[in-house]
Amino acid sequence: MSDIVVFHSVLGLRPVELGFADRLRAAGHRVTTPDLYDGRAVSTLDAGLALKDAVGWAAIARRARDAVQDLPAETVLVGVSMGAGVVETVLPHRPGTAGVVLLHAVGALPGGLSADLPVQVHVADPDPIAPPAQVAAWREAAARSGADARVYTYPGIGHFYTDADGPEYDASAAELTWERVTAFLSRSAPGSA
Repeated sequence: MSDIVVFHSVLGLRPVELGFADRLRAAGHRVTTPDLYDGRAVSTLDAGLALKDAVGWAAIARRARDAVQDLPAETVLVGVSMGAGVVETVLPHRPGTAGVVLLHAVGALPGGLSADLPVQVHVADPDPIAPPAQVAAWREAAARSGADARVYTYPGIGHFYTDADGPEYDASAAELTWERVTAFLSRSAPGSA
């Protein structure tokens, strides 16, 4: 069993993150889903970017750090799209992190990755939010850092392919992602081999 925190996308805390958290709980994990927008959620990228700007990155980062302060040191950090940037902000303050999962974005994490930190990334290919060149550069930087990083790309699908309520949903790619993440979390649990 792992302690896991799931940071939501730019759209806010929505059914995709809550459903993922429920799935992880059913697998025996303890999951926290902080609402970094204080109850607000939207359905389009433009509205999400506007909401992110209205809340402000400093407030988002503070809320994220507050949300994990009482969680065990070895909590796994999961970021969904914008949540990857949130993980990037929180990780330097969490040296005992047991693992990182990034969905739909890569951010600039390799600079803050420690050797042997297990990391799993899932992105569409190509993805305008995580273009192939950015993913390749991220993969190279992660390898140089010594992180135990695995990047999965899903060809020919849209950016937010795991969101069953969105226009880019791809059921088979989403299911494969959830299976891979669930297996990764089972291996990242404290005391697992």
